[in-house]
Amino acid sequence: MKSKSLKAIVKRTIDIGVSLAGIVLLAPLIIVIAILIKLDSVGPVFHLSRRLGRDGKPFTIYKFRSMYVGSLVLRNPDGSYRVNKKDQRVTRVGRILRLGFDEIPQLFNVLKGNMSLIGPRPDPLEALPHYLKEERRRLLVRPGITGLAQVSGRTDIPWRERLKYDVEYVKRQSLWLDCKIAFYTIFEFLPSLRDRRLQRHARLSSQAVGKHR
Repeated sequence: MKSKSLKAIVKRTIDIGVSLAGIVLLAPLIIVIAILIKLDSVGPVFHLSRRLGRDGKPFTIYKFRSMYVGSLVLRNPDGSYRVNKKDQRVTRVGRILRLGFDEIPQLFNVLKGNMSLIGPRPDPLEALPHYLKEERRRLLVRPGITGLAQVSGRTDIPWRERLKYDVEYVKRQSLWLDCKIAFYTIFEFLPSLRDRRLQRHARLSSQAVGKHR
């Protein structure tokens, strides 16, 4: 128990330190992005959304707005949001932001304690009824800006598969695993490396299917 408590204290200390430093260092970029959003389309700079937090408690997540105001909300059958490739709801600036830059404001969520730097991505409230018993384990930890599911395929893999990665993270969570996830998150900002990772994921998945035939 003491070991788990110590890990939790260290993780939270890192969250506070990194998020605070990130906000200060990225302040110029945040200002530039805010200006570009206002110049590109009418509407607020930030998009606020209610999400599932630790223990299933709702909280408001902050994101840079990447869609036109008034756009219809599209959902998958499981309640998760659906954004198609070349989605007409996404603004010109939004297409760049959705590479991962739209998540920068969540550093404020981390500082407030709603989120962690690393953890399962927070689902919308409507997704909760679709969770299986085992999948609810993802709610035992703070949701993260990035996580094991994000570096394993993000929205390019099915939602149910992403939940499996989230549960696996909860089971295996450690500071070393967080460091590895943080490192591989860099690939998400580099399309060529991300595509290579997706190809590898598809190859491993097909091999796994072959073994179970």
